[in-house]
Amino acid sequence: MEFWADIVGQHVAAQTLERAAAPGGAPAHAWLITGPPGSGRSNIAYRFAAALIARTEADRERVYAQVLARTHPDLGVLTTQTTIIKIDAAREVVASSYYAPSEGRYRVFVIEDADRMTEHTSNVLLKALEEPPERTVWVLCAPSEADLLPTIRSRTRSLRLVTPEVADIAALLHARDGVDLADAERAARLAQSHIGMARSLARDPEAMERRERVIRGALAIETLGDAMGTAAALMKVAEADAAAATERRETSERDDAMRSLGLASGAAIPPQMRAQMRALEEDQKQRAKRGVRDGVDRILTDLLSLYRDVVLTALMSDGAGGEPSPAAGATPELVNAEHARRIAELADRWRAKGALVAVAAVETARERLGRQITPGLVLEALFASVVTAGSER
Repeated sequence: MEFWADIVGQHVAAQTLERAAAPGGAPAHAWLITGPPGSGRSNIAYRFAAALIARTEADRERVYAQVLARTHPDLGVLTTQTTIIKIDAAREVVASSYYAPSEGRYRVFVIEDADRMTEHTSNVLLKALEEPPERTVWVLCAPSEADLLPTIRSRTRSLRLVTPEVADIAALLHARDGVDLADAERAARLAQSHIGMARSLARDPEAMERRERVIRGALAIETLGDAMGTAAALMKVAEADAAAATERRETSERDDAMRSLGLASGAAIPPQMRAQMRALEEDQKQRAKRGVRDGVDRILTDLLSLYRDVVLTALMSDGAGGEPSPAAGATPELVNAEHARRIAELADRWRAKGALVAVAAVETARERLGRQITPGLVLEALFASVVTAGSER
């Protein structure tokens, strides 16, 4: 199981995939790997792909390096940096799935964010799953089975991942990335066991500061004016993060596109080539929109941890109906332990009922964000609801 050592907290899932990928085995032709954000769906999917492709166990690490670089000829990847996976991309991948493996035991196609497929795109994939090509394996990743069409789910073997333990993630950051153990534990706790976010918080002081800004801003809200100001400030944070993440990539993409068209960087684009550049620019715009929405979603995740801390503190200090809780006086295990004093103040003022209003407001905000409502309006509505939480006792 040494090959799966970097897969944190998923021992049972790794054992299942190891048995399926072992030489002489007969893996299902399609797998659906589900689990909460940060549980490592993509990481374990690519490990599985390498194990399936490699002809021997000794060859796995070499194949895995190619899989990570997306250079192995027997690997196909369907993903998107925008809000949906385009149907043309799905058709291209499905068409290539009917070729025999060129080097490995299997051809493997990984679909990240399979929940971003529209119904029409899903139906393109369905045809390949109904008549699976020999020696081709599909690996789909999604938060939950409910995110995919029933016809897709029924043709896959489901594998559910669990939320990794904070201690396991901290140990990985300490061993692999050299992060101080105390810092690693704090990052894993604040990331709520999201592996990628924990690594970002542990290694990037700016990422940690951005998260602190979110929590401090939410804790400072007292009036409707505060609510609107905090919404605007956090919206700027999300936009700045998205711009920083995409600027360098977009410049590189444009330069690469110019070179592929035989043009020097900065040269005028001939009329007959403008369609290709417009298509690239449209993709970049869509990716930028997704970047902002993803940034707002991360903000909502942090806010949810904060308001759940308030609920937990309220429940442990006071039972339902104002009666003392059996756990009164105990110290709750908070995600945002650094702000325990302010959380206790909110819990005392809001009580559990008011805090649950704030939690429900975040859940509503996430649902609205998923329906493509303007992110700024989503945040404004959320914090307006939070202002009223204290009156919902």
